[in-house]
Amino acid sequence: MAGRPIYDPASFKNVEENGKVVGFSFAWKAQYYRSFTLSILRDIILKVDGEDIKREDIRLTVNGDTFTLEECRTVIDPEYRWEFGEYATVTVLKEGGLSNGKHSIEAIQKIAPSYMPFVIEAPCNIEFEI
Repeated sequence: MAGRPIYDPASFKNVEENGKVVGFSFAWKAQYYRSFTLSILRDIILKVDGEDIKREDIRLTVNGDTFTLEECRTVIDPEYRWEFGEYATVTVLKEGGLSNGKHSIEAIQKIAPSYMPFVIEAPCNIEFEI
């Protein structure tokens, strides 16, 4: 993949709702050569500190609205394109979030453009600190 920032290192943080830590989030760029509607996003596979994250615990926020991965498959509105070069926010629901300190993430974006006969997978790994 191109030598450009995939993650915003300053974006890794725990997420609070009503004073309780309910998960963590980070900013991530689409790993494709152009923007795309969320409907072609097939999956985001995450492993944090060696632990697999369940698909149903992952949310994607684009243009201020948040979707489950299953909901993304139905989003064809051009307002919700994941623009090339722009960060989307990935949120993982995990009670208590992540502890302070260093962590690692292994991630794969899977997309299925209609004009391609296969699913494109883009692995992206990083170590980060909260």
